[in-house]
Amino acid sequence: MIYYKTAEEIEFIRENCLMVCNTLSLVASELKPGITGMQLDAKAEEFIRDNDAVPGFKGYRSFPATLCISKNDEVVHGIPDTYEFKEGDIVSVDCGVYKNSFFGDAAYTFVIGDISEEIMKLLVVTKESLFKGIESARVGNRLGDISSSVQEHCEKHNGYGVVRELVGHGIGKNLHESPEVPNYGKRGRGTKLQDGLVIAIEPMVNLGKKGVKQGKDGWTIKTKDGKPSAHYEHTIAVRTDGPDILSNHAPIEEAIKNNIELKNISLKN
Repeated sequence: MIYYKTAEEIEFIRENCLMVCNTLSLVASELKPGITGMQLDAKAEEFIRDNDAVPGFKGYRSFPATLCISKNDEVVHGIPDTYEFKEGDIVSVDCGVYKNSFFGDAAYTFVIGDISEEIMKLLVVTKESLFKGIESARVGNRLGDISSSVQEHCEKHNGYGVVRELVGHGIGKNLHESPEVPNYGKRGRGTKLQDGLVIAIEPMVNLGKKGVKQGKDGWTIKTKDGKPSAHYEHTIAVRTDGPDILSNHAPIEEAIKNNIELKNISLKN
């Protein structure tokens, strides 16, 4: 069952999504060679609790951390550990918070130092595909229109694999609600979009084949071919006047600009 949100409920979710993005901006300000995922995770949890909220991921289905930190060939759901980040790493950080009975959710992929043009292009295209999907999230369209918009944009670039096993999702009083929001599909298919639908759209795109595998920790998802993967996420509300992006990457990107170790991922348009 899909739970459509009232205007008041959407504002609660927006507040939480903005807190998520402020947490990710903190991560952006701290991320540098030598720091570990566990150190970033501790700072993120402290920030969230200091703002009278609760980490949305910690304890969810027994996940042990505040952040999902996934580097290089890790697609999503990486557990923060003692690995020291180094120049040339790409790092996807996914975060959720819970406050006032609602969740917020967003993700961003960071670049430490210099990477190849090939990998940078993957990040740019993945980020572009997120906004292509958002643009299709309009009353009267169908879920397949969002999914197809993401897939078409990514796959017109040869050598990119759109992950099938992991999808976006509805969000509200539960972290994961109906409907699922795949990053692949056909236009005109699926649930009809109505005012008040709140969903997290999150393309996960591999530089190589679409296949993934689960790591030994039972959580981390990796590319089967060992090639890098990119991941970006916004939570949005479908409204009568168009999609309303409830999260905000702007403070994250401002923090990236101020961190000389990190590189900005600039969209083509």
